[in-house]
Amino acid sequence: MITLLPSKEPNSVQRAMMARKYGMFIHFGINTFYDTEWSNGTLDINGYKPEDIDAESWVKNAYEAGMNYVILITKHHDGFCLWDTKTTDYCVGNSPVKTDVVARVAKACEKYGVKLGLYYSLWDRHEKCYKDDKAYNDYMCAHLNELLGGRYGEICELWLDGAWDKYPKQWDIPRLYDLTHSLQENCAMAVNLTIGKSLFKLAGARFRPHRYKQGMPIRYFPSDFRLWDPFFTRADDPKLYSHGGKLYYLPFEATICIRNMRNWFWDPHYTKDRLVGAEFIAEKYRLLTQSGNTLVVNVAPNTAGRQEQEDIDCLMKAAEILGIRRDAGALLRKNV
Repeated sequence: MITLLPSKEPNSVQRAMMARKYGMFIHFGINTFYDTEWSNGTLDINGYKPEDIDAESWVKNAYEAGMNYVILITKHHDGFCLWDTKTTDYCVGNSPVKTDVVARVAKACEKYGVKLGLYYSLWDRHEKCYKDDKAYNDYMCAHLNELLGGRYGEICELWLDGAWDKYPKQWDIPRLYDLTHSLQENCAMAVNLTIGKSLFKLAGARFRPHRYKQGMPIRYFPSDFRLWDPFFTRADDPKLYSHGGKLYYLPFEATICIRNMRNWFWDPHYTKDRLVGAEFIAEKYRLLTQSGNTLVVNVAPNTAGRQEQEDIDCLMKAAEILGIRRDAGALLRKNV
């Protein structure tokens, strides 16, 4: 069994994560085509029909904005899988556009030298075996074998979400952690809402990141870092948290949307929503990276499979403020 060892200092996986500093979240899936953030697993698969999947431009935009990795949605709470899998009928392979989105993004990441991270929802509102914990945990492990087993190259991060729908022990997070690190030794893994007591007893905002104190309890299992979107830590963010009477070093990854902080998937009203602004992104980048944490900004592709130009302009302005903007053309010429 692979476990995170108690420590007051970051290990090699955590140091590599902290060095990545800045990334792009990419929320894209069946919800993009139904004007919804969350769906219940019953949306007609035939509604998923992007005009294109311009994954190269997504990754190119991230590179030019000074980002060092992307995190792609592979399966949201609806259960729709964006990669080529035989484990379910609810996947791109049975849709009108059969493109393996994970493969397309992985190829672009290799081209631009950007690391690839994956988001995976534990909660699944479509899968029939979901209520049978053992069967569903086997189902998830089958997915992790497909996603992390080498088909898509090196995976730097696994972002797990939706754990609030069951009690912590039902998920068998130690099994998922062991499998993740056996397949991808250097992959940082975390479960959203990492710190605090049982979700069923959360007291308001007590456990939000800006209120973290050293020694607070780890909710699920000592994985590699902390998550609670879309919130931020403070400048003196503590790094040591407790599980089983021992302390573990855990950096924090802040994840926000470029519009309204919580606008994850594109919808027909998306461009009417307010951008958070380049100055805001730059401010939070400095806050997080100076305290050994990371920032991820979500930029949602639309039904044409492209990101909105206003979003990209905002990212580029932030990169210019921070002095981290890069030239993709120069990179490609160098690599020829």
